[in-house]
Amino acid sequence: MDWRGFVALLEGERLPAAIVDLDALDRNVDRVKDAIEGSGKTCRVASKSVRHVGLLRRILERGGEAFRGLMCFTLEEACFLYDRGFDDLLVAYPSVQPAALRELARRVAEGATIRPMVDALPHLEACARAAREAGTTLEVIVELDVAWQPTDALHLGALRSPLRGAAALRDLALRANAMDGLEVVGLMGYEAHVAGLPDDNPFSRALNPMRRALKRLAVPRVARARAEATEALRSAGVDVRVVNGGGTGSLRTTTEEACVTEVTAGSGFLCSHLFDYFRDARFEPAAFFALEVSRAPEDGVITCLGGGYVASGEPGWDRLPVPWMPPGLGYVSMEGAGEVQTPLRLPRTGPRPRVGEPVIFRHAKAGELAERFDTYLLVRDGEVALREPTYRGEGRCFL
Repeated sequence: MDWRGFVALLEGERLPAAIVDLDALDRNVDRVKDAIEGSGKTCRVASKSVRHVGLLRRILERGGEAFRGLMCFTLEEACFLYDRGFDDLLVAYPSVQPAALRELARRVAEGATIRPMVDALPHLEACARAAREAGTTLEVIVELDVAWQPTDALHLGALRSPLRGAAALRDLALRANAMDGLEVVGLMGYEAHVAGLPDDNPFSRALNPMRRALKRLAVPRVARARAEATEALRSAGVDVRVVNGGGTGSLRTTTEEACVTEVTAGSGFLCSHLFDYFRDARFEPAAFFALEVSRAPEDGVITCLGGGYVASGEPGWDRLPVPWMPPGLGYVSMEGAGEVQTPLRLPRTGPRPRVGEPVIFRHAKAGELAERFDTYLLVRDGEVALREPTYRGEGRCFL
């Protein structure tokens, strides 16, 4: 859809508005299916990259047997999603909140498959306590840190689990399985320095060769670490049912690992603009937001109302939304994406939005757009087909 198509689509709609192209979403789901086809792996959908119940249902339905379960952000989110009909939920980030663990354990006692993540003794103790109170057993996943650490002072990857080797993983699993109410059933090792590292980033081109070299060196090390950890768990008597790895940016390499049972994908379905900058991942934009042009302060400049939807992560220009349509718009460097206004420089040729017309943006991160809007306009064949609430629109926030 070009800019004129968006203008027609949004006629009469209140701005700002968030839009999801369901046709593009379907094609992105198909791309993930194609990427894992024949690998024997299934795809677990990362809910934090969607944060919209209706879209999560559509993704799983479109994925069919190739897609299995959700990777959740928090214990509370997992309970929320289970109550809305989802199951086979993996909570990717540990928590020892007593009330949340009690709610999770209660649902497990009722028949839910919800598996918390653990990487330390306090996690084990909190999970075991909640399981015993509910009269059930919690199946837990142990997280392995697969970041590359060539020296003690250099840690290349996300600072996640303290378990940085197969022996540490095995020791924690033995302690877990000695506790009433716990059973270790698998491991996760997320290669953030591969799956989450854009290597064709136009905002920092000089670093791209270094990023590509890091990925080439990291991929075999990650594979070896996951394989060794899987064997270590089996040697400790663990029935390893889940070995989770990867993300949208590493589907090809993660599916090549024999020990991996499932890969995770999330951002690729909506394709926020950071996922334009991966050489090994090709998806199409499916999520957008529109701001009203509210001023024209001088020739060659328009100003949009609001728009400061800056993404989390390392600060930089790539964390700002990208002005997408009409093409050629650019930020004013002294202001960027502002809390109350976003001035944009107009291109010399092409459409020039007037006061009252929309400018179309793409967020840097897929799920964070849902924290800004109560409702998504769901578009099919260029027309608004449905209006459905985000988590925020359902009155829920799991940050």
